[in-house]
Amino acid sequence: MHVAYTPDEVAAIVSPQRSAGHTTEKIRDIASLKSAQPGDLSFLGNPKYRAEVAATHASLVLVPLDYVGEPQPNQLFLFVEKPSVALARLCARIEQSLWPKPPAGVHPSAVIAPTARVSPQATVGPLCVVEDGASVGAGSVLQANVFVGRNASVGEHCWVQPGCIIGSGCELRNRVRLQPGVVIGSDGFGYEFVNGRHEKVPQIGVVIVEDDVEIGANSTLDRARFSRTVVGEGTKIDNLVQVGHNVIIGRHCILCAQVGISGSTTLEDYVVLGGQAGVGGHITLGQGTKAGGQTGIAFDTAPGSYLNGTPAIPYMTERRLQVLHQKLPELFKRVENLEQRPK
Repeated sequence: MHVAYTPDEVAAIVSPQRSAGHTTEKIRDIASLKSAQPGDLSFLGNPKYRAEVAATHASLVLVPLDYVGEPQPNQLFLFVEKPSVALARLCARIEQSLWPKPPAGVHPSAVIAPTARVSPQATVGPLCVVEDGASVGAGSVLQANVFVGRNASVGEHCWVQPGCIIGSGCELRNRVRLQPGVVIGSDGFGYEFVNGRHEKVPQIGVVIVEDDVEIGANSTLDRARFSRTVVGEGTKIDNLVQVGHNVIIGRHCILCAQVGISGSTTLEDYVVLGGQAGVGGHITLGQGTKAGGQTGIAFDTAPGSYLNGTPAIPYMTERRLQVLHQKLPELFKRVENLEQRPK
């Protein structure tokens, strides 16, 4: 990683409640408990790995407040409330040093329309296009080959990575982060079958992405047929997610890889969808609904629902059915034996 932090510098970042042991090693890398070597930092984020702490060679270990055990010689334990959160804060600092924000300004190869508004404090990278009426706010960074369509808006302190598209009229609010290849404002998938042909329904709405949203690589958010497709404040979207037209996603939702959401569906706040979950159109998932990977949901859900399977059923019911499913061969064999007995 080409970084070096003293133990005191790490402690200043993660703010431990207490410590145990001592090390003279500078921290130069981060590794799992099992693979760590002197000079590495590791952490106990999952209780299942608790036994590995005693054997780790890491010089510094982030451990939870309830951990019981003593460090080895030349090893430091920092006791924090949530080791994973503490590690994330350290990684945020490392990220800033590895990929520092580029200086403000417009690259000579970028094409900026005369009526576009680009803040002097923004960065517009090579081969970017900012069309008429579009705006880019202070502190935002457009990396190489980003397209900002006519009358689109990028707020302040956004980070738009290479190859992203923000379609005409669409809006990123503040501190939005787009990973490479994200498309905001592709046409919604709408057709009417007329006289033996699929006739395209114009998609004239927009997409609004609210503050502090992050969207993973190659995900697509379709513009609304009319009005708006919305992603609420603080929502995090993984790679390869498809959000259909007129979908309304609430605040602080989590959508994992390859989730697909059909048009005109509403996700209330704090919904979590596991990888490859599919959500039908024109339904509402109540606040705090959770769905496991590959769950198929075609109906409204009550707040706090926990679902799994296709079609979706309550999570624990689906788990019990999976156990019973594995017993079916034995059950059929017993029934067959019973049927073969003389009557």
